[in-house]
Amino acid sequence: MLGAPGAGKGTQAEKISKKFEIPHISTGDILRKEIREGTGPGLKAKEYVESGKLVPDELVVDIIENSIKGDKAGKGFLMDGFPRNIAQAKIFSDMLDRIGSGLDKVINIVVGSDEIIERLGKRRVCNKCQQISGIGEGQDGVCAKCGGKLIKRRDDEEDVIRHRLQVYKEETSPLTEYYKERGVLANVRGTGSEEEVTERILENI
Repeated sequence: MLGAPGAGKGTQAEKISKKFEIPHISTGDILRKEIREGTGPGLKAKEYVESGKLVPDELVVDIIENSIKGDKAGKGFLMDGFPRNIAQAKIFSDMLDRIGSGLDKVINIVVGSDEIIERLGKRRVCNKCQQISGIGEGQDGVCAKCGGKLIKRRDDEEDVIRHRLQVYKEETSPLTEYYKERGVLANVRGTGSEEEVTERILENI
């Protein structure tokens, strides 16, 4: 699943993974899980995280491989948050070849920059459970899930959003051409309701 920050990747990944009963593999989630469980790769990753360094691509791929090879991924998997650049895509491809797997489809959710800035500018996060909400989804700034206080994160300020979009354009958007050349890319319009976007994705897989 590809798409700029705020395009709706996480929301759609959750819907699609539930429909097909396949794991939604988010690199951030599985890194935290491996670290929490104290696995071999998790302990290695912890050293980088605690020293403020980026976890090396090879180690991230090792952790992803462990998740894909698990029983729950027997029917397939949905990858979210990796790869983020061409170098990672090549490492990821080598790993899939090694385990006899592959990518059936790469969904790129397309949303214009102005709408993304508006979406993320309205986003609020619960300071207790980290549930993400839009303005109007919580009563008086209170999380509908746990009652915690809804706050605006620094990375949802306009200047930070614009920087994130520029980084995405430079580092991640070239992946669309990379996967197009391999015949697996499907561009999906990400505007409209969540249900409409989901239907467009399903039409392409």
